[in-house]
Amino acid sequence: MTFLNQLNDRQREAAETLTGPLLIVAGAGSGKTRTLTYRIANLIQQKKALLWQILAVTFTNKAANEMKQRVKRLIQSEFGEESTQPMIGTFHSICLKILWKHYEKVGRQKSFVIYDTTDTKGIMKRLIKEARIDDEKIKPQLVLGMISKAKNRLQSASQFAGRAGNYFERSIAELYTAYEKRLAENNAVDFDDLIMLTVRLFENHPEVLEEYQERWRYLNVDEYQDTNHAQYTLTKLLASKYRNLCVIGDSDQSIYAFRGADINNILDFEKDYPDAKIIKLEQNYRSTQTILDAADAIIEKNQQRKAKKMWTEQEGGDLIEVIHAESEQEEARTITQEIERLREKSEAQLLDIVILYRTNAQSRLLEEAMLRFGFPYKVIGGVKFYARKEIKDLLAYLRVLVNPSDTDSLLRIINVPSRRIGQTTVQKLQAFALSRSLNLSEVLNHIEMVEAISSRTQTQIKHFWQLFRKWELDRQSKSVSELMRQIVKDINYEGYLKDGTEEGEMRYENILELISVASKYDGLDAEIALISFLEEVALVADVDNLNDSENLVTLMTLHSVKGLEYPYVFIAGCEESIFPHSRSLMDQQEMEEERRLMYVGVTRAMKKLYLLAAKRRMLYGDFQSNRLSRFIEDIPSQLIQSTGMSRSRTVSYSPSEGEVPEPRLQAKQELGEDKFADGDRVVHPSYGEGLVVERRGDLVTVAFDDKLYGLKKFAANIAPIQKVEKGSEDEDLPF
Repeated sequence: MTFLNQLNDRQREAAETLTGPLLIVAGAGSGKTRTLTYRIANLIQQKKALLWQILAVTFTNKAANEMKQRVKRLIQSEFGEESTQPMIGTFHSICLKILWKHYEKVGRQKSFVIYDTTDTKGIMKRLIKEARIDDEKIKPQLVLGMISKAKNRLQSASQFAGRAGNYFERSIAELYTAYEKRLAENNAVDFDDLIMLTVRLFENHPEVLEEYQERWRYLNVDEYQDTNHAQYTLTKLLASKYRNLCVIGDSDQSIYAFRGADINNILDFEKDYPDAKIIKLEQNYRSTQTILDAADAIIEKNQQRKAKKMWTEQEGGDLIEVIHAESEQEEARTITQEIERLREKSEAQLLDIVILYRTNAQSRLLEEAMLRFGFPYKVIGGVKFYARKEIKDLLAYLRVLVNPSDTDSLLRIINVPSRRIGQTTVQKLQAFALSRSLNLSEVLNHIEMVEAISSRTQTQIKHFWQLFRKWELDRQSKSVSELMRQIVKDINYEGYLKDGTEEGEMRYENILELISVASKYDGLDAEIALISFLEEVALVADVDNLNDSENLVTLMTLHSVKGLEYPYVFIAGCEESIFPHSRSLMDQQEMEEERRLMYVGVTRAMKKLYLLAAKRRMLYGDFQSNRLSRFIEDIPSQLIQSTGMSRSRTVSYSPSEGEVPEPRLQAKQELGEDKFADGDRVVHPSYGEGLVVERRGDLVTVAFDDKLYGLKKFAANIAPIQKVEKGSEDEDLPF
């Protein structure tokens, strides 16, 4: 067993515990995958198991493939070439193999298909229509989400119906029943069925369960804290005969309750298996002791956890940098300035850096800051802000309002939200326009000319086009942000986006953030305000497309960063109601999940951690002045190096008595008004020097000295242009 000498004492103890129930509490960066890999190899060497008798289960294909490669390399290096490998895969892939073999016992034919989310959404849309239910009140995504939760609880359609009380629940129950019938008729299953049907197969056919209990006598389950009830039941059934079950995970990193993960599965492991052995992996190989001490101070406030104390041989380390900026603009600017400092000192490449945030809407200012400094970046687990569907939809409404001849934008929104104007109708409209050399807006303005369109559809189109006439009047009296709020209200875009899922909530938050951007133009003349806003957005999107380097800064939500690590980690928006999220402030369980989310974010850092907050920020279209996050307050002061914080670290900005935050002040700060003025000399890294000839809101028009470039417009908040101060012509410019 010389290969086990490569493990530390606790890892080796886990790898040598081969029989009976075993819980490995694996802290962040403690080498859990390595431990599990060596445990599988030791099972083989000790002749306790044949290769085919070992099952290892994880959650993602990426994690499963990584484990497969590690096991393969270790087995080959220690025991020579092997023709067979242990069964390693995700819950879904393993259940699929079982169902393929026993398809007839679960009411399917051999050629059954698996429906993805697009397929299931299409089915549910049709079922809602057939049931004559208003899809604006009960949306397909909401129904599918509730069905998924029911299946994760192993609740059949009849069981769900038996517990349905009010009209809403009874409607969902009817759709659940119809959905299951449709899947069976189509010889199909959805992703949740893969596990639920396998559990039912084992419960209803003991001989099938015994077949797999004999085959897989040694079970290993990774990320056990992320299992839902169905996965927990499946694991328990398979392990019930030989009880050789090893689960590995960390209750402090359970952050997927919204997906159905049940933290009690790992917390109650000893209740299910009173003779279980518990081994804690507390040595960390990723972070400095300073970072670990900060993480422990944050997470120890939780009640629902397996207590542990992380330690590392990397004693000390840089203090946690806590920065309390005056505004969200300063927060973003501080991050980019620190990134530039790290690069100048050759401490880090861009790929060493990640910027984390609680909600997707926060990425907008951070993305613009990256563009302003010329840092290439990528957004993980999401789409760049201005490329998100909901953003492009609302911008399309605004573009049609400014330019009714913009047919592409008109086609994008004519049935968004749904007006029951189908593709066939659109094709008829386009054909009519082509035959008479008209543009689409002219056809819509005289829709009664199109006889091929039914009177009902004509009424829908008339109502749609009348909205634009109304908004044209609104535009004359309302600011850009007020106009956008009016459009969102008139088309019930909030109801369209909020489909009962967390994703729907985030999409609406993105719309509110776009309104925040537009508020910068509220002080301009109505005639040019909307045009100026659309020009800025177009410029931002255009620059956005230039980022194609591999040496990139990474931006992502805290939920997306689990399992990753970076030398330098920035966590933005560490304020009450943002992080922790406002939804958690009155719910202890949700607050504990928020605290675990912060723990995950902190423990991604290898060398240096930055926690940033703003004393005042505009988010979701409103000003907020929130106190510093309680998570920062939990960190011992000796671990913190702070900027812009009061001594108590609990007092943050609040307006003085009688003071009301003034939107124009915010607009002035975010616009380039204090940076550029007509007649200023500026320099661009590619175009050279030029003269500012017009400043309109955040748009700056520059006449460059080199006639090759002539006049160019820039969004001042992102363009890499610098003012040339008098007497500085011969100095080096900071590009």
